[in-house]
Amino acid sequence: MPGTLLITGGSRGIGAATAKLAAVRGWRVCFSYARDERAAAEVARAIETAGGAALAVRADVRREAEIVALFDAAERAFGPVTGLVNNAGITGRIAPLSEAAPEMIREVVETNVTGAILAAREAVKRMSTARGGQGGAIVNVSSGAATLGSPGEYVHYAASKGAIDTFTLGLAREVAREGIRVNAVAPGLVVTDIHAAGGEPGRPERLAPTIPMGRPGSPEEIAEPILFLISPAASYITGAVLRVAGGR
Repeated sequence: MPGTLLITGGSRGIGAATAKLAAVRGWRVCFSYARDERAAAEVARAIETAGGAALAVRADVRREAEIVALFDAAERAFGPVTGLVNNAGITGRIAPLSEAAPEMIREVVETNVTGAILAAREAVKRMSTARGGQGGAIVNVSSGAATLGSPGEYVHYAASKGAIDTFTLGLAREVAREGIRVNAVAPGLVVTDIHAAGGEPGRPERLAPTIPMGRPGSPEEIAEPILFLISPAASYITGAVLRVAGGR
């Protein structure tokens, strides 16, 4: 049966879609948000209105103390965390690497890589059967950019997601005998606010002709495979990176 699911970056886009769908599937959902308290409250309210259980917690995934506090809040509200979706991530501004600001590059790497590693570290400490935990599953949100490279736009972001793919494989093998599965979903072009934050809201539509299926994806189309990998239906899957990119 579903238990407590923690999602980083759950106030919008793929994270919000995953939180809502998880609640429908019976998970008690705790999700973090970075700044937009109103958006987070709307997601929590939508889940509760539909009969689910949700808790929104402000947390900076780059900071270990805030990660620990996030897990503590989830456990106080709903019991032991048995699922983690490492979704919090940013692209930074669209720019060739030669024009990318060093501060932006650091923020992208610290959020996308360090943040995911810190959250997974805390999840392992609590889930591991070798440490008295119940076991569980982790899904890291990677990106198709990890293998495409995003030249001229997001090389720094693509590199951060390449790190997530490697991290997924390594951690999966490290904790496989501790009752924890670790997988990743690598979305392609998805219609979310992340493109506006990067400086080009219409990027998915501009690049739609490069997608074999001819269209960008929706957040809900990424939420489904995330929840599959978290679920018992994926009980023999670990160390996988599932590309969900319309063929791109």
